[in-house]
Amino acid sequence: MTRSLLGALFVLLVAFNAAWASDVIDLTDDDFEASVREYSIMLVEFYAPWCGHCKKLAPEYEAAATKLKGTVALAKVDCTANSNTCNKYGVSGYPTLKIFRDGEESGAYDGPRSADGIVSTMKKQAGPASVALRSVEEFEKFVSDSDPSVIGVFRDLYSDPHQEFLKAANSLRENYRFAHMDIEELVNKYDSNGEGVVLFRPLRLANKFEDSTVSFPADEKITTHKIKKFIQDNIFGICPHMTEDNRESIQGKDLLVAYYDVDYEKNPKGSNYWRNRVMMVAKKFLDAGHKLNFAIANRKSFAHEVTEFGLDASTGDVPVVGIRTAKGEKYVMQEEFSRDGKAVERFLQDYFDGKLKRYMKSEPFLKTMMAQSRWLWPKTLRSL
Repeated sequence: MTRSLLGALFVLLVAFNAAWASDVIDLTDDDFEASVREYSIMLVEFYAPWCGHCKKLAPEYEAAATKLKGTVALAKVDCTANSNTCNKYGVSGYPTLKIFRDGEESGAYDGPRSADGIVSTMKKQAGPASVALRSVEEFEKFVSDSDPSVIGVFRDLYSDPHQEFLKAANSLRENYRFAHMDIEELVNKYDSNGEGVVLFRPLRLANKFEDSTVSFPADEKITTHKIKKFIQDNIFGICPHMTEDNRESIQGKDLLVAYYDVDYEKNPKGSNYWRNRVMMVAKKFLDAGHKLNFAIANRKSFAHEVTEFGLDASTGDVPVVGIRTAKGEKYVMQEEFSRDGKAVERFLQDYFDGKLKRYMKSEPFLKTMMAQSRWLWPKTLRSL
C-alpha cells in the first residue's frame, strides 16, 4: 500500500472518529463518584441498552450534550453493566435522569426530553436561580430572549420581599427565567416603589392586544406563594406559542389550538400574522366573560394531535383549528380559517352556545369496518 494511500486512509479514519465522537460522558461503577465530583453540575441518564425510550432519547441527549459542552456536563450509566451505582441511586425504570451538584444528587430531572428542552432546562439549572443584572445592557440582553423573563425590581437586595422572590425563583427555576436588579434607572422605570416583580413576555410575541409587560399588583404583599401564582396566571398571555417544551404547562385545560407552519426563526412575520387573527377573536370572547385558553402550534411538530382531530397534518397555507377540553372532549372547526377571523368567531360562538357536535375519532373507523365486513353478516341482515 502506497504512503499516499495510507495517508488518505488515516485522514478518513480521523474524520470518521471525529464525526462519531460523543460529548456524553460514559460512567461506570468504578469512576462514577470521582467523575461527578469534578463538575459543579451534571445531568446523568441511567439507562438500559434494550430500552426503547432510551433509544429514542439517545440522539436528543447527544445533541444537547454538544450544545451544552463547557457549560453543563451530560453523562450516562448503563445499568445492565453498572448495577451498584444504579441501585445506590434508586433507579427502577429507564431512562431515569438525575441532576448532580458538586458530586451530590440534587434531584430528579423532570424537564423536556428534546435536545432544545434539555439545553433550556439545564442552562437554568447551571447558574443561580435568579441572575443578578448589573447594567442596562445586561437587562436588555436578558429580556430579549425567546422565552419570557421574570424580573425582581428591588432597591434593597437584602429586603424580605427580595428573599421571597429568590425562593419563588428557586422553586420555579426549571420552568421560567428569573433575574433581579437594583439599577436605579430601571427601578424608577418599572417599579418606583423599589419592591416589585415584572413579567416580560418575549419580544417576538409582542402584539396590540395585550401588554408586553405585567407588573405584580402594587397593593399586594410580596410572598413566594403570591409570586408563583402571579407568574402562572400571566406568563403565557392570551395566546402563547405552544412547543414540545412548554406543552405540559399549557395543556390540561379547555384549550383552542390553531395549528399551522409556526416558525419564529425563519418566518416570524408569517407566524404572527395568523396568531394575531386568533388573538383578535380570542380577546373579543375573553372580554365578554367567556372562559377558554388559546395557543398556536407548529402543524408538523404536533402532527399527532392534528390527526387526532381528523385534520390534515401536512403543510397548508392556513391554520386548522380544534378545541380539546379538560375532560378530553374534542371539537373541530370544519370551516376554512378566514383572514378576517370570522370563521373562528363563528366556531367559537357555536362552541359557547353549545351547538357544536363533539368529534369522535372512532365514528368513521367503525363505519368503515362495518361497511367492509357486511359480506360476513347473515343474508337477512345484509339486505337491511
